[in-house]
Amino acid sequence: MSAANFELLVSDDWSDYQLLDSGDMRKLERFGKVRVNRPDPQALWRPKAPIASWKTDATFASKDDEDERGAWTFAGKPPPDEWPIGWNGLKLNARLAAFRHMGVFPEHSVHWRWAMDQVKSAGRPVKALNLFGYTGMMSLALAKAGAEVVHLDASPKSIAQGRENAAMSGLEGAPIRWICDDAMKFVEREIRRGSKYDAIVLDPPKFGRGPKNETWRFETDYPKLLEHVQALMSDRPLFVIATVYAVRLSYAAVAQSLGGAMGGGKVTCGEMAIRETSGRDLVLPTGLFARWTP
Repeated sequence: MSAANFELLVSDDWSDYQLLDSGDMRKLERFGKVRVNRPDPQALWRPKAPIASWKTDATFASKDDEDERGAWTFAGKPPPDEWPIGWNGLKLNARLAAFRHMGVFPEHSVHWRWAMDQVKSAGRPVKALNLFGYTGMMSLALAKAGAEVVHLDASPKSIAQGRENAAMSGLEGAPIRWICDDAMKFVEREIRRGSKYDAIVLDPPKFGRGPKNETWRFETDYPKLLEHVQALMSDRPLFVIATVYAVRLSYAAVAQSLGGAMGGGKVTCGEMAIRETSGRDLVLPTGLFARWTP
């Protein structure tokens, strides 16, 4: 592969989401009309306003800085169980989920837009695979751009939420196959079947379990998965996108592992971040990424 190019991809194209303030290892965000206070170990600076003065609807209290477990607390009447927000014509339900999640990772919008552009510019039918697809925003973006999509996640709840988001976005009839399965088992079956994809997206966790209690460990399973990704690529590949969170890796390691598995092409890598809207020139880093193109 050619030398990887570093980029800082900053998500700043939302109307229904804002990073309002951040600091002292917390962040104040707005999802639609709901303001939430969540922990974030990357926010090592001082907040613009004291955290005690933040006006919030919900606050997530972690057990410790490295532990995503905890509980939501409320300043007054709790927000609804879910509420609609939108991005670029796509709709989804935000929700106060376990492990401080909100049903969407706003920083991924930089990849949704880029992937849509790649599919549209291909000028031909595109078949895409979205592994660890969560609640489906990447799958919806790919389908909206014209791709045929296979969406895979090990959580039945996430699959159900993805279907709901598709219906809200007017894409219930789009060519998306929603599959609840273990990622490794699925791709191994696809290889045996001779299936091929023009684009593959993967957002693997540090640790996870499949629907039949299969175990995923990033350090041991990710390299093997990348080899399977390479085997699934068509003769006219468009791209691979990999995003990585909560592992002690550099962006160079993420890029070189992807580029090495693909055996050629160009890799762009770096960090994802969200721009704070408080008027300060700050971005909050969120995770690592690598993109491969032929």
